[in-house]
Amino acid sequence: MSQSDNATANAPKVQFVEIEDDQAGQRIDNFLRTALKGAPKSLIYRLLRKGEVRVNKKRTKPEYKLQGGDVVRIAPVRLPEKGEAAPVSDSLIAHLEAAILFEDDRLMVLNKPSGLAVHGGSGVSLGLIEAVRKLRPDCRFLELVHRIDRDTSGCIMIAKKRSMLRVLHEALRERKVSKIYHALVVGRWESRHKRIDAPLLRAEVRSGERFVKVDSEGKASVTDYKVLRRFGDLATLVEARPKTGRTHQIRVHCQFTGHPIVGDSKYTLDEDNQRFRDLGFKRLMLHAAGLVVSLPEGERLEVSAPLDPALVTLLDKLQ
Repeated sequence: MSQSDNATANAPKVQFVEIEDDQAGQRIDNFLRTALKGAPKSLIYRLLRKGEVRVNKKRTKPEYKLQGGDVVRIAPVRLPEKGEAAPVSDSLIAHLEAAILFEDDRLMVLNKPSGLAVHGGSGVSLGLIEAVRKLRPDCRFLELVHRIDRDTSGCIMIAKKRSMLRVLHEALRERKVSKIYHALVVGRWESRHKRIDAPLLRAEVRSGERFVKVDSEGKASVTDYKVLRRFGDLATLVEARPKTGRTHQIRVHCQFTGHPIVGDSKYTLDEDNQRFRDLGFKRLMLHAAGLVVSLPEGERLEVSAPLDPALVTLLDKLQ
């Protein structure tokens, strides 16, 4: 076969996918992220905007929820060439196995380590979800239920069945999942209990870096805080319970109070971060410490994620 014949044989082709009942209810943009592995978000939204993805022969919007029996037509898409999948080390597999906080045949909850992105892409060759697929190679379905920042540690849910993914997505939309975070912040936080009600707006500086700020034009954002432990005037360990789910909400609300989170390269002053690095704190000190959710049969799932023992030792030294 000639080189041109090879190219023709390997050229992308139109895909027609009939949606099964177990796939119903998910948004078309989320469906495409799974169907077009490795496709950046910008490509997916461009395909939808230009009508190169159609449902039942009609154009559709990203928020359209698929129904059983829908036929999705995906125009030929040439995805970036992929190298070999990043290897998952035995030590990472062992670490994740030990980090499982809850698991049954529908759901897994892990205590994610700081520094591990939840998924690969954007310069990250390996993420949590790729590693979990190596950890559980016999699971036909494994998808993130929600996300936490790369440098944030703690509780994250991974659905093992599409039906559970749908249930938990609905619970998240209806604010029926209680999330509890612990954060070490700069300075002495005076109020034992405090509610921050400050709207948040996504913004971008000329360099292209994205950030979030408090702005009256932003979306309503509420976080409840409680002091857990004070370290003189140097720092305070606080519990944060977000009542809304905005990007960087806890981090920006802490900054807004005048007590940014230790190790936050985006919202905390460099000199503050350097001071705490000298004390041994070399990461973002934000930890998803627990979550509470009602499962489909009505049982209440309450999960707590312990903080890394090395950080507990550092906190004890601060005291």
